[in-house]
Amino acid sequence: MTAAVAPSGLEAPRNTSLREAWLISLGHALTHWYPATFYLLLPIIGHELGLTFSQIGLVMTCQYIAGAVANVPGGVLVDTVGRKGLLMAVSLFWVGFPYLLMSFTHSYLMLLGCVALVGVGNSLWHPTAIPTLARRYPERKGLVLSLHGMGGNAGDAIAPLVVGALLAVLTWREVVVLNVMPGLVVSLLLLAMLGTLQLGSKRKPAAVDEPSQSLADYARGLRLLFRNRSLVLLSTSGAFRSMTQNALLTFLPLFLAREMGYSPFLIGAAMFALQAAGLVASPVAGHLSDKLGRRSVMTVSMAMTAAVLLFMAVAGKSQAFVAFIAVLGFFLYAIRPVIQAWLMEVTPKNMGGSSIGILFGAQSLGASIAPLLGGLIADRWGLGATFYFLAGTIVCANLFILLMPRAEPASA
Repeated sequence: MTAAVAPSGLEAPRNTSLREAWLISLGHALTHWYPATFYLLLPIIGHELGLTFSQIGLVMTCQYIAGAVANVPGGVLVDTVGRKGLLMAVSLFWVGFPYLLMSFTHSYLMLLGCVALVGVGNSLWHPTAIPTLARRYPERKGLVLSLHGMGGNAGDAIAPLVVGALLAVLTWREVVVLNVMPGLVVSLLLLAMLGTLQLGSKRKPAAVDEPSQSLADYARGLRLLFRNRSLVLLSTSGAFRSMTQNALLTFLPLFLAREMGYSPFLIGAAMFALQAAGLVASPVAGHLSDKLGRRSVMTVSMAMTAAVLLFMAVAGKSQAFVAFIAVLGFFLYAIRPVIQAWLMEVTPKNMGGSSIGILFGAQSLGASIAPLLGGLIADRWGLGATFYFLAGTIVCANLFILLMPRAEPASA
């Protein structure tokens, strides 16, 4: 299916400075900081509220269902509004603020409501940031999206270490209150540097502000977008990969806490190892995919992820299980920027927000299902059995990549 042609006025100029990429990546780090914090707090909250594994899984399911529902409308908003800096600032604030509300909850239902708000806030970030970066750096999509991915990995990696140390001296409720400040500061920084600037009496668009399009133009583009086979396959693959990632982030801390007796600090260190490996892998995979092609990098990374998960399931409670964590992070997180860059190449530029919204909506749907299924498996067969389930989901993700057309439609 040939992609729709974007209006020529939307074409971004070539950009050699990476300043905008680093700033957006910093914001991305904070959107991941908060969920990474919550994964570490979840075993403590679950113990305090007396939750089963299934109920703990349902907490994450609720967050990602909210994100799945909100991602497509978020993409519509991004593609019809030009204020990208403002949207990113609002998204970051919206992700962080519900965690402050959690400090007041003693109810399971209120906890579910707070995580649902997080899912809605997160739905605005990726449809805004990823197309913006792809358009500003058209010749280096894989590289700049890997920098964006590195920001996410940095947030995922540093948060468990910081929060694990804080939990040694503070309660989890005090931690979530302190945690609001970084997001607030970076939201203001994004708004100041990427929002619309005022120079004298003339209104000057910031570098990341792009022309909007009418709803009629958008509707025509959307009809073509839903007939794009590559979009469907990549989104489905992304959904299964997201099942793997989010069930892992939910149950790995639980396994380390309940099966191996790790303290919060040691669990934080293990999660840091997982994410630090991803931090290294992201730019490597992005650069290689620019040079060697997206398909080969994704296929190898997914196959290795499945193999490592099977090794971990077999290793059980041994120290070998812990040793595999960093290896798993390297291959699992290498995939993320590559699938995003590939999607930007096979969909129209003027529908970038909606394309990413559909991808992340599918990923949120997969992420919403996996923790609940993993919780049911853990309740029935034990926490170790969830790692066999995770290996199966990443194999399914790889099958859809193998079905991708060899001749990719060019992005307009």
